[in-house]
Amino acid sequence: MTTSYLKRPVRALLSREEYQLLQDLRQRNPGQQPPQTRLDIGDHIADQVAEVMGSWRFIIIQSLLLASWVVLNVIGVFRAWDPYPFILLNLMLSFQAAYAAPIIMMSQNRQAEIDRQDAQHDYEINMKAELEIELLQDKMNLLRDEEVVQILSLLQEQQQRLRQIERLLVDPLRPDLDSRKD
Repeated sequence: MTTSYLKRPVRALLSREEYQLLQDLRQRNPGQQPPQTRLDIGDHIADQVAEVMGSWRFIIIQSLLLASWVVLNVIGVFRAWDPYPFILLNLMLSFQAAYAAPIIMMSQNRQAEIDRQDAQHDYEINMKAELEIELLQDKMNLLRDEEVVQILSLLQEQQQRLRQIERLLVDPLRPDLDSRKD
């Protein structure tokens, strides 16, 4: 382990672009500021129309009205105002479709824009979290490396002390060892 690695600031482990992006995201704080969408009167009407026309209630009511129209005209009640092939009914359904389709498309387009904003917001939060986690991991690695260096220095110090103790223990016994050889 080199001490030069330990002295580097943690932000040096990120690229310049990543660090700048992290600083921008920290300033904007996307987690605390979700995107806000403002509805004007047209958006509100388009949402209401799409909500009503996209419901089972609307389908059932319209189906009952169409069946009633056909039955009343086939039976001839009230002088069959729209006899078979029900041209007036076709005209009314075409009229309804001509207005309903663009209104529903406006609502879908607005919802798609909201979804894009939400996806961008989620991306920014995820990017910030990823960079913050990377910085934390780098800090943890630096702390661990510093601990390893400290442990190694303590271990070396302990080894030196043990050698000194061995020398002290062996040196007083050395004359006895020398006399035994004689």
